[in-house]
Amino acid sequence: MKASSLVMLRRNFKHVTRNPTSVFNAVLMPIVIMFMFVYMLGDAFSVGVDYIDYATPGLMLLAVCYGLGGTATSVNSDMTKGIINRFKVMDVSRGAVLTGHVVSSVVTNLVAIVALVGVAFALGFSPKAGFLDWLGVAGMVVLLATAAGWFTVALGLFAKSPETAGMAAVPLVMLPFFSSAIVPAEKMGPGVRQFAEYQPFTPIIETMRGLLNGTPSSSDTITAVAWCAVIAIVGYLWARSLFTKRA
Repeated sequence: MKASSLVMLRRNFKHVTRNPTSVFNAVLMPIVIMFMFVYMLGDAFSVGVDYIDYATPGLMLLAVCYGLGGTATSVNSDMTKGIINRFKVMDVSRGAVLTGHVVSSVVTNLVAIVALVGVAFALGFSPKAGFLDWLGVAGMVVLLATAAGWFTVALGLFAKSPETAGMAAVPLVMLPFFSSAIVPAEKMGPGVRQFAEYQPFTPIIETMRGLLNGTPSSSDTITAVAWCAVIAIVGYLWARSLFTKRA
């Protein structure tokens, strides 16, 4: 299965790199959003610290989400065009087909976040994180990307066409804007504030923000890991069930 997964990973990653739209959405769009919020709107937000330091953790999460539409579309395209059925008659593990999409998504996310953090440093980002804090941030990113990857693969298998698969990932892209990614939840209006405080992405962002500030919160970390685990398990089980039914 390991060899099959590596083959599927190489195949899917080549598809991503050869698709300009996927590269733009996954890697360049988060950087464009960073320029927009930091240069155009940053002075409008009072967050108690330099806005680039506040916004970078949330934009890292956005970088994960912006690549999900391409993953959902790719999975659905494989299913609706019969490519997965071709794999069935070959010596390829069924699990490898799905795992290849997830790992490809995680690798793309990591490339996007490295690029984003590099631009953030150029804009004046000054984290106080130590080596272990950076390891914690990296672990959180991989955990989030893996969880989101499995859930997105399930959405891609559930959709009826590649077009609807891409649209199915839109709520995941929009959800960070209703979290503490851009502004603190306490500055939002009633209703939206409560939603931002209790939705999954806020504790994940606050965990990364605390680690980058050198002041990690155990309560945020536990909540963030729990949310990632739930999303990953639901996505994995849903994806395997849909794959068995449709393939």
